[in-house]
Amino acid sequence: MNIMILALCVGAVIIAGLAFYAGQLLYKLSAQKKLIAKEQVKQQAKLAKSRLERNAKLADSIHLIARAMHQEQCEFSEGSLRIWVLMSQYSFEDDEDLPGRYPGIFAMYEVVKEMPTHDARKKYSKKEIFKQDSARWRAEETHAEQIKADCEKIIEEFKAAPGSENVVFN
Repeated sequence: MNIMILALCVGAVIIAGLAFYAGQLLYKLSAQKKLIAKEQVKQQAKLAKSRLERNAKLADSIHLIARAMHQEQCEFSEGSLRIWVLMSQYSFEDDEDLPGRYPGIFAMYEVVKEMPTHDARKKYSKKEIFKQDSARWRAEETHAEQIKADCEKIIEEFKAAPGSENVVFN
């Protein structure tokens, strides 16, 4: 009988020890989860701030190019190409239908996106370059009114960085 009581006491002590150890592990796990959650919130805030800063820089560039195009200080083909590339890097709040929103700039981008620029143009004959330029000029003329309307929208929607709204194009 005494052995039975002793065995029960030893068993109870072992169970109590294991329960205490399990409790410690659960407490550490809970603390670790809280720490991870706090770090995730920090990272998300940092990412959001970075995204806002990047968007502000992109918006400033998009705005300036659109202003230059609207004032006819930048060719529509070059401006459309630059704006479209920048917009593709911009983080919109929701999925934007950019081709539907800016049809003139998108149409111009579609015409010039495959055309060679800079040193790549030198690989083509003068006849081929003239043919490409003619296609580009026709597209600029065809889409001019829509591109100007798109530029007006862009100037309103993408704000310039403080100080750059006063940039004068010569």
